[in-house]
Amino acid sequence: MYVEIGCRVLLGVVLLSAAVGKVSGRAAYREFTRSVRDLGLRPAGPVAVAVVTAEFTVVVLLALLPLAGLLGSVALLLAFTVAIVRNLRRGGGICRCFGRTAAPLGRHHVWRNAFLIGCALAGALAPAGAVHPGGAVLAVATALVAAALVVMLDEVRYLFGPSRRA
Repeated sequence: MYVEIGCRVLLGVVLLSAAVGKVSGRAAYREFTRSVRDLGLRPAGPVAVAVVTAEFTVVVLLALLPLAGLLGSVALLLAFTVAIVRNLRRGGGICRCFGRTAAPLGRHHVWRNAFLIGCALAGALAPAGAVHPGGAVLAVATALVAAALVVMLDEVRYLFGPSRRA
């Protein structure tokens, strides 16, 4: 049960951060729509609306219908991963995954999504059981730390990655 709780919180925070980041202002949404177009997804406007709508919908499902939310997370993240891999094969693009940064797409985005898909599957397959408050608090705290690292992945890579100096 704690695995399910942690996975729901992790995915919910990540997807909510992604959706809110994309719609946090006109400029952010315009840049996200442009990145959708640059990734070759047409028509960009409706695809951008569908992505943001799907992210918000899955967040609500994670809160109200856990299994549907976890399976919806798998489907959404698989679609994102396919789009990323497709674009890496044709030369890459820009990730506006969380709206605020414009990081070049890389294999780390595929690995991030694979991790999140694994979490969604683990949450969906986790056995039910009694929940004790202390265990639930620990699961939520761990999920929040993991979500912060996922959301800030590009910044963490920049901070701790190899130096680009010649």
